[in-house]
Amino acid sequence: MLSSTDTRTPPSPAFLEAFRASADTNGRMPFGQFMALALYHPTLGYYRRDKKRVGYGRGTDFYTASTTGPLFGELVHAACRSLLGKEKMADTTFVELGAEPEGSILNGVQHAFGATRTIRIGEPITLTGKCVVFSNELFDAQPFRRFRFEHGSWRELGVQLRDGSLHETLVPLEAIALPSVLPACAPEGYQLDLPLSSVTLAEQIAAQPWTGLFVAFDYGKTWRELLDATPAGTARAYHRHTQSNDLLARPGDQDLTCHICWDWLAETLRNHRFANPQVESQEAFLIRRAADFLAKTVTAEATHLSQRKLGLLQLLHHLGQKFQVLWALREK
Repeated sequence: MLSSTDTRTPPSPAFLEAFRASADTNGRMPFGQFMALALYHPTLGYYRRDKKRVGYGRGTDFYTASTTGPLFGELVHAACRSLLGKEKMADTTFVELGAEPEGSILNGVQHAFGATRTIRIGEPITLTGKCVVFSNELFDAQPFRRFRFEHGSWRELGVQLRDGSLHETLVPLEAIALPSVLPACAPEGYQLDLPLSSVTLAEQIAAQPWTGLFVAFDYGKTWRELLDATPAGTARAYHRHTQSNDLLARPGDQDLTCHICWDWLAETLRNHRFANPQVESQEAFLIRRAADFLAKTVTAEATHLSQRKLGLLQLLHHLGQKFQVLWALREK
């Protein structure tokens, strides 16, 4: 269950107005619709507002691999060169999806790509020709649906506006179609947060006429793990570097996320002729695919504890097991 509303920051009047405009006659909507509103509303959404979200500075909410500066981009570049082959780099466009405003992981990085593109959140995704299509924590930020197994059946969780506050509610059974992926039965109270929109995004990317390398850094689980090992679901909120279970607090001013399902994304890639999609821990991916770069960097920094060495430790160890990488090649 979500935490009490007693200590919540009330939603802004503008958000409440937008919520009422999208809700049903009972002031209610499924959680996925609420999340889309809270994250992607054109002016009120968390990812559409002009604010700094990533980093260690005041007012930021979380940090990612890109927080280490150019080092992450250098590692990604080295891994792409290893997977594609050095000779193909000059004919390839590096396309970064969902980068933060004014940011790109190749900022400050000497690279061998023929061209680069940055497609930010809210911009149309168009892909053609020879590409590396890269994302970092993009798929986990897609709206998801929430379900709980109660009294022998699955019920979808939603959000209702009552007395000026947002509350968790159940969506009426007649108002929804249950996703076919839900198992026939589950332990009483088992909760599933289904990242279905992440599959829609993967389908949109993979269906376009491009060839080359898909590489997505993110965090997720297998479908079996989601079914067996996460009885409370995987949804959470982030605000000022603090994780919370109160998904309804401060809408538009905190991040909402859940674990993606790697099996679903890999299957989507296979369905579009990507050969043998692989999921590796971030640590394993970088060690295996950027080995030469790592060896040179470690050798150059061997005599002192530099910022680059600290960055490597963070990317390989602190974040190395928390995050995974899905990658696959499509030749034609």
